[in-house]
Amino acid sequence: MTELLTTVAILFIVAGPFLLVANRFDLPTVPLLILAGIVGGLFVDEGQTLELAQFGIALLVFTFGVGINLSAVRTVLGDSELAAVAQILVVGSLGLGFGVLVGVPVEEAVYLGIAVALSSTIVGVALFQTEIRRNLVRGRLAESIQLVQDLTAIVILLVLGAGTLEADPIATQLGYGLTLLVMAALVNHYLFTLIGRLAGDSDELMIISVISILVVFIGAAELAGVSIVVGAFAAGLAVRHDPVEYLGLFNGLTSVRDFFVAVFFTTIGALIVLPFVEMGMTASVEKLLLVAGLVVLTAVVKPIVTTAILLYKGYEARSATLTSLSIDQVSEFALIIAIEALILGFLTQDVFDVIILAAAVTMITSSLSQRYNEQIYRAVADRGLLAGKHRKIDESSRVPEDLADHVIIAGYGRQGRQLVETCELFDQPYVVVENDPTEFETVRRECDAFVFGDAMERYTWKKANVEDARVILSTIDSDPVSRRLLSLGFDAEIILRTGDVSTALDLLEAGALYVTVQDLLASERLVQYLQALFDDETTPDALRERLRAEVEQYSAVRRQ
Repeated sequence: MTELLTTVAILFIVAGPFLLVANRFDLPTVPLLILAGIVGGLFVDEGQTLELAQFGIALLVFTFGVGINLSAVRTVLGDSELAAVAQILVVGSLGLGFGVLVGVPVEEAVYLGIAVALSSTIVGVALFQTEIRRNLVRGRLAESIQLVQDLTAIVILLVLGAGTLEADPIATQLGYGLTLLVMAALVNHYLFTLIGRLAGDSDELMIISVISILVVFIGAAELAGVSIVVGAFAAGLAVRHDPVEYLGLFNGLTSVRDFFVAVFFTTIGALIVLPFVEMGMTASVEKLLLVAGLVVLTAVVKPIVTTAILLYKGYEARSATLTSLSIDQVSEFALIIAIEALILGFLTQDVFDVIILAAAVTMITSSLSQRYNEQIYRAVADRGLLAGKHRKIDESSRVPEDLADHVIIAGYGRQGRQLVETCELFDQPYVVVENDPTEFETVRRECDAFVFGDAMERYTWKKANVEDARVILSTIDSDPVSRRLLSLGFDAEIILRTGDVSTALDLLEAGALYVTVQDLLASERLVQYLQALFDDETTPDALRERLRAEVEQYSAVRRQ
């Protein structure tokens, strides 16, 4: 244990300066953490690093399990199952075939296929957390695809833990794994509420209780002889997903996750063995060829396959593309599978090194592809490489054919509901545009007309009959969405939302009729102005000038 703590200390001492550089120059942290791990790897033992990687991955898988919202994932699970399974079969087969083609034995090439087929919950969810919090379709799709892949990885881990391909040991391992998952479901459904009552309002007691659940499940996994990662994942599923009721618990676990994310990436860097350093020229070239092939299959082929499947299922090109760009990396599950195979003697050190290096490269490229995902999508879409399919929007929308002179309300949150109530009070026709899968049933039940689609896509607005609309009201606090609406050249007046005064002034200059500033203008005041506009008590130009004066006055007061 002392050696393990020493390893953690060394890696964090080395990582500190790299994180300071990332923060100072607003750089992605993943590449610098991996680079720090490469440097730190010069001072730590590989055996300790492997052990640290196993425990680190287990704890991260636990926090991912805690964050799974099955009720939200269920709305897109059918499509994600198809995407995940097809991706595993297609990309995994390509990885296996590529490994055999370059001379890797079939029994080891299987692990190359696993590496390219599975995607990282750590990288994907961490980078896509904004979309998940906002309940956007692409965030939920990415989360559910990774859930299906993780369950597949758990099955592979259980089979690998049997140490043989004989039916009885494998069936025993799968039985133990299924038992752990059933125990998790029972704890989640029956025991967790009791734990919450006994803990009262104490966040500390809830965190200790959840950690105790984790320890029990990991202990049960050890006792059954299965991977601790399986036990950790089951423990995460045992925790009730309710960030509102258990806010303190989830905040505490977020801090734990962030700590082990840093440990994970530095550990990956420490495990890297660079070609040309410890081997001859021929061996180095072969290793680099393998790494390059895995990176291309993971970062290029896998997103293309995923995008094609989601387009086939009727999703919009943007949602399909951005979803695929969030799963363009090697999974931490693939790494734990490779570590287990290395320890059991099923995988040679050279192939293990290839998987580790490919994982590090794809995690770096994934952080970059997420940062520039909109630019990547636009570059592909503008060249006509994405065929537009809108079956999902058509099936999930209800807009009267003769609708005209209406208001389009983007977002059905608290402000969106107030605006719908105002429109109904004044018999003003309206259409709600929403992209949250969990809100679909509510919107369909409460709204007369609605479009279930991405506000960034032109077809969504076409479906809402924007050409005949009177006003577009966006309740979405997103600068890219706001600027996209202004760039589409609609004739309707556009009302936007932001949390920043300077952004509000920029949006007014760009042509917005009105901008709701959260700190300055409440929803109720927007409703009042909207009523005045409907009653012809004010004009769009007068309303725009009134808001500009209020925002400038507020900005001047804040500067004093």
